[in-house]
Amino acid sequence: MRRVRRRRQRKEIEKKSAIKAVLGWIFQIFVVVLIAYVVVFFFGQTRTNVGQSMNPTLAGGDTVLLNELSYKLKSPARGDVIAFKVNGSNSSYIRRVIGLPGETVDIRDAHVYIDGADTPLTEDYLKEEWTKDTGPYTFEVPEGSYFVMGDNRNASTDSREASVGAIPKENIKGKVFF
Repeated sequence: MRRVRRRRQRKEIEKKSAIKAVLGWIFQIFVVVLIAYVVVFFFGQTRTNVGQSMNPTLAGGDTVLLNELSYKLKSPARGDVIAFKVNGSNSSYIRRVIGLPGETVDIRDAHVYIDGADTPLTEDYLKEEWTKDTGPYTFEVPEGSYFVMGDNRNASTDSREASVGAIPKENIKGKVFF
């Protein structure tokens, strides 16, 4: 009689342990799915680079992840690679921030100068000689907007073009981070 009672107790304990284990697994899976959803929702938007404007940093067809939360907390910085919309279009452009709100961008002799500086902007990401549209050119960046350029200055549609111009902060979709 005692043996039967002990076996029943052991089976009940094992049954409760199995239920606890299954519930533990379900809870862990739920937490992982929730975290994945939050990460994708805030950080996981993707864009595909079209064209050669960002060569060699990004090749045409490369897919990147955007951090959309970043610019809700702070403003873009010079050198950031961003994705943005132009004049209400549905497609995104990917370019590098060169000029910040209120600055004057001067382009002359294939170099960028900010606010009349004597020394050009250091741009280590440029890998080929810049021969197209090398200036002279002066652009006053409006408050709340950014001047952007591609890393392939010879084949980039960017803020130098009237069709793109300065990019208002609200048109910036996120910072390219991967």
